[in-house]
Parts: sequence; structure tokens; C-alpha cells
Amino acid sequence: MTKVLIELKQISKRYDQPKQANVSIMEDININIKEGELVSILGPSGSGKSTLLRIIAGLVPPSQGTVLYNGREIAGTNPGVGMVFQSFALFPWLTVLENVKLGLENKPLREADKMRKALSVIDMIGLDGFEGAYPKELSGGMRQRVGIGRALVMEPDILLMDEPFSALDVLTAENLKRDLLELWTEKQIPTKCIIMVTHSIEEAVYMSDRAIVLSRDPARVISDIPIPMAHWRDKQDPQFTSLVDQIYSILTQREVKPAGPAEEKQNTIEKIPPVPAGALTGFIELIDDLGQQVDLYKLADQLSLKLEDFLPIVEAVEMLQFATVLHGDIELTEPGRQFANASVLFRKEIFKDQVLEHVPIMEKIIWILQSKSNNKMEGAFFVEIFEKHFEAEEAALQLDILIDWGRYAELIAYDKKAKVLYLENDSD
Repeated sequence: MTKVLIELKQISKRYDQPKQANVSIMEDININIKEGELVSILGPSGSGKSTLLRIIAGLVPPSQGTVLYNGREIAGTNPGVGMVFQSFALFPWLTVLENVKLGLENKPLREADKMRKALSVIDMIGLDGFEGAYPKELSGGMRQRVGIGRALVMEPDILLMDEPFSALDVLTAENLKRDLLELWTEKQIPTKCIIMVTHSIEEAVYMSDRAIVLSRDPARVISDIPIPMAHWRDKQDPQFTSLVDQIYSILTQREVKPAGPAEEKQNTIEKIPPVPAGALTGFIELIDDLGQQVDLYKLADQLSLKLEDFLPIVEAVEMLQFATVLHGDIELTEPGRQFANASVLFRKEIFKDQVLEHVPIMEKIIWILQSKSNNKMEGAFFVEIFEKHFEAEEAALQLDILIDWGRYAELIAYDKKAKVLYLENDSD
């Protein structure tokens, strides 16, 4: 029987925020990861993927629940993990050798043994001959290899990777993925499992044995998909594209949240995807030009959009009911088709109707402005309201998007210099 290395039991994470109750980042996360697995974690932006990795590493404590490593609950830093970050996280004043050897700083080894291990890892990750180079002398791909080497020199049971290829250009990223997979599949590294956060569905299907998909607000596991294909995988294989389509379908399916008490529902503000009206207009036009049903995976690939950038656009057109998504395909609704083919002025009318019908907070903003004798209100007032529901940065972003949508629909106006929302009089 394959050994379970990491077990997450009912993990929840909440943060205390000023002026509001605890903000729940994730709830009731239950995951088992076994020896020999390479597991990807996927989810929309803000779904707590990186926080989950840090909880596994013991860098962030859960608010509730238990993390077990080799069957034992961890307290503090997890001794069995090494971590690779998106931003390389190298010390610029240290050489490649010194950066890699840093992973052994707290190991009870002689200096000669540390040197031997570090040089062995540098050779393994393809940087032999660059031991004395400084990070500024290296390409992005080489710097990330140093980061991987620093994690591997610790000989961790579990290698945690937080979007390790996202800061690299496409060709460099593909080369590094292949080299890492070769080390993993040929058992040239001591690591017993790899857990990787990624924003790329194709990357997850190409590399992983399983893909764990998270929802957001708060994060929950909504799917755990086995990927039974043998390495090396052909991205044109129908099984490969079918798995990618399946995950796209899961990620783009809007979560139907259970109805709470009427009072709670009334006091809840639904998060608006951070997509300007102009981007929505272009996306709807593109869907209309492409025909009836459009495959989301192929569309994202054609647009060269990352998942983190693509999903909010899909969520926004769904929220406003300009389109529906089913089985990984997107199709315009009747209002969506009308919008795509309407004149500029009529588009604004259609957009106004959809926003008023499907974004209740916009109606509340207009009501507040109407209740003022001068029909004006400072933006800070609305940000303060939003901070009772979101973190401060998110609250400001939510207002920015609502202002953008409201201005496009000619529902509200905004004085950027004074940071004031107002209603325009017909006589203005």
C-alpha cells in the first residue's frame, strides 16, 4: 500500500481584518498526498492556492484543522519540505554555489560534505560551470534552476512549488519543465512527492498525476482529478485535450452557493470579476465572430491568456448573463448576441439593463447617490462599506470596477481628481 506523506484534515484559514469580522480564505480542506505523486493545485485568482502551500510547509498556521506529515501532526515548520518560489528568491550577493548551499545551513554536516552535496545538485540541475556566477549574470531560467537546486539539496520528502514557471518565457519554461520531469520520472532526485501550484491547466495535465481544483471565497476542494496518462505526454492526444477541457469546464462553472437566511443574503455583496467594460465588449464580439459554441481551452490558447487573466473575463460575461458555459464551451445568450451586434449607444442600454438586473450593489450605489441632495458621494464612503466584506485592497478594486461598469452604462459619473461618484443631471 502506497504511503500517505501529507494529510490535510478539515483545514480552514481566516484572517482578522479591521472594521470587519474574520475573513475566511479557505474552509474544510481535506487532501491526502501519497508517495510517488506529482500533484497540481489549480484555482481562480484569490483562491488561496499559495496560502495552502504555506500551510503544508508550516510557514502559515491554519485557523482550524490538522496537517499531518508521515502520520504526525506538524507544529511549526514542516521538516520534510523544500520550497520553490515564483520569484526565484535568490540572494544577489551570493554565488550560485553559495545560494544552493544555503539550503544546508541548518544541517549538521561538515563544510566539505555541504560543498559536495551542493556541487552534486548544481551538476544535476544543469548549471555545472556556473558555480561562481552571481544571479545578475544568469537568465531567468537559470535563476529558477538555482532555486530548485537550493530546495533539492535539502533532500526533502516533499517539494513544494509555487507557480515555478510563470515568471519565465514560454520556451525557457518548457525546457525547465521537461528537465524537472526527467529528474522526477527517472528518480534522480530524492524527493518522494511534488506539490505544485499552477495557473496553467495544460501545465497541470502535462506534468501531474492528479489535479486538485479549488473554488474561492472561500477556497474549497471542488474536484480531485486523476491524470492516468504515462509520461511523456503528447499535448495533441485526444485524452490530453479531453482532460484539459474537463478542468476548464470545472473552473468556469459558477458555484451556486447555498441560500442563507434572508437577512444574511441581503447583507452580502457578491464579488465582481475585475474586468473593465472595454475588455468585456471585445470578448463578446470575439465569441460572436467565432460562431455558436467556442471551446474555452482553445480560445485561451489562441489569445495566449493565462488562466488567472482568462477566468475573470468568463466569470464576468456569465455574471451579466451575456454568455453561458457548459462542458468547457462558451455560447452567447440572446442579450449577448444583441449586444455584439448593436450600435454603440444601444450597447450601453443593454449593458445597463444587465448590470441593474444582475449586480445588486450597483442599484444600492445609485440609491445612495439619489438620496443625497447634491447626488454626490466620496468614493471612500463606498470603500469603507466594501471593507466590511472584503480585504482593503479588494474593496478598492471592487469600487474601481463598479465605477468602470457604471460609467460605461451611463448609470453614474466619477470625478477622478476629487474621487467623488455622482449622478449627472439631464440638464448637464
